[in-house]
Formats: sequence, structure tokens, C-alpha cells
Amino acid sequence: MKAILLIDDSATQLRLRETILRESGFVVDIATTVDSAIKVLRASPEHFGLVISDHLLQGATGIDVVNRLRAFLPRIPVVIISGLPGLEEDYKGLNVIVRQKPIPPVELIALAQSNLQPV
Repeated sequence: MKAILLIDDSATQLRLRETILRESGFVVDIATTVDSAIKVLRASPEHFGLVISDHLLQGATGIDVVNRLRAFLPRIPVVIISGLPGLEEDYKGLNVIVRQKPIPPVELIALAQSNLQPV
């Protein structure tokens, strides 16, 4: 099974989503910054089948994440999570799924199941 990379600068949100997904049987790696996420993805791009990122990160946004990773992983599915409404227009043309917080565990699991690339 390919892994999911979770990106969030909130330790609480990151650990909560990580726990939900791991307990549902997913392989999960985490990153707290855009730079660390890109480093992990570049080191082992074949390992990952989905990226789930918060929209607002320290010094960056999910748009920065998407633009940087699309340079070398153009087809990997990306889910952006945000507490801000109406971000769909900001991500138009970037081929991402945008969901508003809070995301119930069952919805997070369903997003992972339906978007994780197979091996």
C-alpha cells in the first residue's frame, strides 16, 4: 500500500488525523512545513499515493505545496483542508480536492480510501 503524507503545522491536528488514518490501516508519514514535505516526497516519490495538507501553513499555503510538488509528482492526488470557506476558486485548475474543517473521521477515512493511488 502506498503511504499518505499529512502536512500540517498544528501538532494537534496532525496527530489527530495521523491516528485516525493509521487506526484505519493506512500507512502515514507526516511533515510540519512545506520544505520538509517536499524533501520527504522527493526522497521517495514512489512511496506516496496521496497528500493531505492544511491550507494555512507557517509561511506558506497549500497552494505553495501543490505548485512545488506538481513539478515532480504531477498526478499525485492532493486534498487540502481549511477552516476558511470558499477556497475552491483559489485552487481552480490545480486538480485538488478542497474540504472545509472540521472533517469528521469517517469523511477523512473515505477521502483517503477513494483518493489513495494504488501500488
